[in-house]
Amino acid sequence: MKRNNINIILAIFLVLIAASARILNAKLSMPNMVPIAAISLFSGAIIKDKRGLAFMVPLLGQFLADMYFQLFTNIPGFYDLTGQLFNYGALIAATGLGTTMGQPKASTSMAYVFGASTLFFIVSNFGFFAQGFNGYTLAGLAKTYIDGVPFFKFSLAGDLTGGILLFGSYFIAKSVRFTETSKVKA
Repeated sequence: MKRNNINIILAIFLVLIAASARILNAKLSMPNMVPIAAISLFSGAIIKDKRGLAFMVPLLGQFLADMYFQLFTNIPGFYDLTGQLFNYGALIAATGLGTTMGQPKASTSMAYVFGASTLFFIVSNFGFFAQGFNGYTLAGLAKTYIDGVPFFKFSLAGDLTGGILLFGSYFIAKSVRFTETSKVKA
């Protein structure tokens, strides 16, 4: 199968995972335990020949889940513009981090997932601060991040789990493909 076709199939699969994970997470009432930063990172790291597609994957997954919440639940999918822009910006930042990975390796993938999750936390919580709920002071900024820590542990758990599944599946598929290619040449 051509690399472009594989990327398109992978992108569709990742969009569906992102949207489904957010929807399922809301139904299970597990705060922020969604691997959205891991999906963003993975997309940036793996979909190398179509960068626009790599960045669209997490944004589209987030958008589809937001649409679902807005149209079919009492959870607001589209909340305030500032918060939305920072959350979507955090996904772009995590995808951008993925583009710096080079060829993904098992030894560094989890460090990158931790970095993507932390980057998402920093950017999205700054968006909350920018809305002024805790005031526009250094104390307000500190309170925003301190208040976000309980949610970060769930985000990090979701991202690490998602990262293990995504990158682990990638490494297994890659080794199976390499093994099958070696058998054909022999």
